[in-house]
Amino acid sequence: MIDLHCHTNISDNSFSIEEVIELAKDKGVKHLAITDHDTTKGLLQAIQIGQTLGVEIIPGIEISAYDYERNRRAHILGLYITPNHPSIAELCGPLVAKRHEASWQMVKLIKNAGYDITWEEVNALCEDGTGVYKQHIMHALLNKGYTDKIYGDLYQKLFKRGETLQEKGLAFVSIDYIDVLDAIRVIKEAGGIPVLAHPGQFDNFSAVDEWARAGLEGIEVLHPLHDNKDEIKARTIAEKLNLIQTGGSDFHGFYGESANNYIGSKSIGFEHFNQLLERKKVLQMK
Repeated sequence: MIDLHCHTNISDNSFSIEEVIELAKDKGVKHLAITDHDTTKGLLQAIQIGQTLGVEIIPGIEISAYDYERNRRAHILGLYITPNHPSIAELCGPLVAKRHEASWQMVKLIKNAGYDITWEEVNALCEDGTGVYKQHIMHALLNKGYTDKIYGDLYQKLFKRGETLQEKGLAFVSIDYIDVLDAIRVIKEAGGIPVLAHPGQFDNFSAVDEWARAGLEGIEVLHPLHDNKDEIKARTIAEKLNLIQTGGSDFHGFYGESANNYIGSKSIGFEHFNQLLERKKVLQMK
């Protein structure tokens, strides 16, 4: 099996790098892309662990971007990127810092609303990662008995991205994401293959033609949040624009939105994986 979209506790998965790769091995995954949010931290370690366990680790990233022309979010996967590449660090480093600062503000708002949690409790849940995510905050609230799940009514009450101030969650703090065209550019600078992640989630389909002209090389067809209609739409666009078709579980462990997104659950198959490898060779020759 092949899984081209997976996270670790370097970003917002509850499992460590080693635990994730061991799970992949147990599920029969032979090729696993580690695509933590906005960082290449841990990729060299992952490659070494993968070699020991017999799982090929594809060094990757998922950049949290924004389509400023259409006013919506967009996530761009980078596959086969160079770990620790300076272009990635220069673009994504400020976002990682802003996310951590925004999380501190969120915890402060939650405390002011009467919830008994501390920044220290939340921060301890991500000590091996790049900073606090909303999932870590929810985990701390779960530990205190305020909820029985990461995603649910309390998550919406706290973090809903409403259109107006009255509709927003009581702890919602916005951050400025990376321009999607910059995300595509730096992935290529880092030797990687830019792929549009889960276009159905943010309804990015109308932008793919433009982004393909800017260097996008692939589109994620198989994803836990995609229904049959999304898959057909993504496949049709991929075939029209000669984009690589990918798929992945978007595995987040305990922090996942669905119990069905286990590692290897959205394997794209070797036909498309071989096309990815061929595209990689072509790009390296340019």
